[in-house]
Amino acid sequence: MSQFDHRQALKNIPRKPGVYQFWDESQELIYIGKAKDLKSRVTSYFNKDTNVNAKTRVLVTKIRNITFTIVDTEIDAWLLENSLIKKHQPRYNVMLKDDKTYPWIIIKNENFPRIFWTRRIVRDGSKYLGPYASVSMMHNILGLIKETYPLRTCNLALTRENIDKGKFKVCLEYQLGNCKGPCQNYQTENDYDHNIGEITDILCGKIGAVLRNLKADMEKAVADLNYEHAHRLKRKFELLENYQSKSTIVNSSITDVDVFSIASEEKYAFVNYLKVMNGTIIQTQTIELKKRLDESDEELLTLAIIEFRSRYDSHSKEIIVPFNIDIEDKAIKFTVPKLGEKRKLLDLSQKNVLFFKKERIDQYEKLNPEVRTERLLAQMMKDLRMNQLPRHIECFDNSNFQGKYPVSAIVVFRDGKPSKKDYRHFNVKTVVGPDDFATMEEAVFRRYRRMLEEGTDLPQLIVIDGGKGQLSSAIKSLKLLGIDKQVTIIGIAKRLEELYYPGDQYPLYLDKKSETLKVIQHLRDEAHRFGITFHRKKRDKGTLVTELELIEGIGKTSSEKLLRYFKSVKKIREASEAELLEVVNTKQAKAIVGYFSGRD
Repeated sequence: MSQFDHRQALKNIPRKPGVYQFWDESQELIYIGKAKDLKSRVTSYFNKDTNVNAKTRVLVTKIRNITFTIVDTEIDAWLLENSLIKKHQPRYNVMLKDDKTYPWIIIKNENFPRIFWTRRIVRDGSKYLGPYASVSMMHNILGLIKETYPLRTCNLALTRENIDKGKFKVCLEYQLGNCKGPCQNYQTENDYDHNIGEITDILCGKIGAVLRNLKADMEKAVADLNYEHAHRLKRKFELLENYQSKSTIVNSSITDVDVFSIASEEKYAFVNYLKVMNGTIIQTQTIELKKRLDESDEELLTLAIIEFRSRYDSHSKEIIVPFNIDIEDKAIKFTVPKLGEKRKLLDLSQKNVLFFKKERIDQYEKLNPEVRTERLLAQMMKDLRMNQLPRHIECFDNSNFQGKYPVSAIVVFRDGKPSKKDYRHFNVKTVVGPDDFATMEEAVFRRYRRMLEEGTDLPQLIVIDGGKGQLSSAIKSLKLLGIDKQVTIIGIAKRLEELYYPGDQYPLYLDKKSETLKVIQHLRDEAHRFGITFHRKKRDKGTLVTELELIEGIGKTSSEKLLRYFKSVKKIREASEAELLEVVNTKQAKAIVGYFSGRD
């Protein structure tokens, strides 16, 4: 029996809601489960400290592969798990899972439609909304609808002919205000249908208008001092506002549909497939395609569609795709949705394929670090509008304390990683006072003048920690050296992480999750850390020297000699007059002993 390294498998599972599947040695699906946190739930099966029953222990010994599908919410995971278990009936789910049918809300296909819940779908033209994983939430919504919109509950045949003949009389529901009496023409069919339209919007999640009306009613009730009614309205408002039972698939009219999405990179492409029947997902899988030539996404997706439909014997007449596909088949309709339920299906498929792609690329790059480096540098070159790979990057930062002890620091990254042996500090020589722009100008000039004199290769990218002012100062130095056209230089402002280019009025904003921005932030943070460390040492040393200079007869030169010899002010304080005479004269030694003895 082959071994299964569960630790390696667990590394790739995300902390997201979804459904997981366990497979045995013969690639048979043996268990399907749901989780709010996939990683935490699947890990628990392999935790020896967890109390599990004998059947679960046997299940764990048979696992040879773990797959998963991420979804938006825990309810979506619940619904997807239910669908997949019904479809595949895995061996270890049969006795452990409640294979109940989830309820739907039906808007009956009839004159003056009734609204009620059912577990049985009949294809009679009625509209079914759901399914609802939370039965209590479904009943709450139905109760809210009943309170907000008076509807009929009888099963009378309210045809126009029967109503006009006066065959019906209003019942107790009319007297109680729960129905407006359409059976006796007290409510028009247009008014009734208008209410049904608003109810459909609520059930489909389009509750903005309803919330606005409820809020206005609440304010009026409060103004009329009708606090009891206002409280009831507030409860309705909060229920609608927190209404989260609208799942990824909410409309049973979406039936027998295939959904495909693709994510590709230089050498590989990944395609996700979702099979939808009667408003629920019954099949999902993601595959990897290795590119042989320079195939387009359309070509790759076309190949995957044919493969999946053959593999699962799908005859769906509608296929949802992210872009138009050039396939001539009159029996198939390709849909590229922009809004609505079908768009949400496509987004879910896209979310799964992107996660699968990231997982596979991360695995490959761990085994081949040089591949990640080349990809990262290529991405940086594209993002930063460069004409060469930024293999050598340098970043400058300044530090000072109330204008004193100004220093500059430079950090160096090679192939996207810190090269600490190349870090350098600069003691500012030509700047007086707290002039950050002049300090930057001096540091940049000295750095690249020396590199030019030594014949050292210049960096491809220079990053300046600061906005337009610091960037302008750095460019001034590059122009003096005649190298401003040879390198790319940018400034990064801390507040909003804006990237400034020479001569550009508006900054460049990169995605907060961008790998390029993360490298630049790492550069900036390293320069700041390195500069602050050096600055503190210099400031502390300066503070000690200043204290010694307070002693009569001790100047800067004598202070530095004493510190070099004794290493610290504490040892100078504790030294005898004879020991001090090793460094200073008799008068100075007596002054030092007198100064510190007077401070004890």
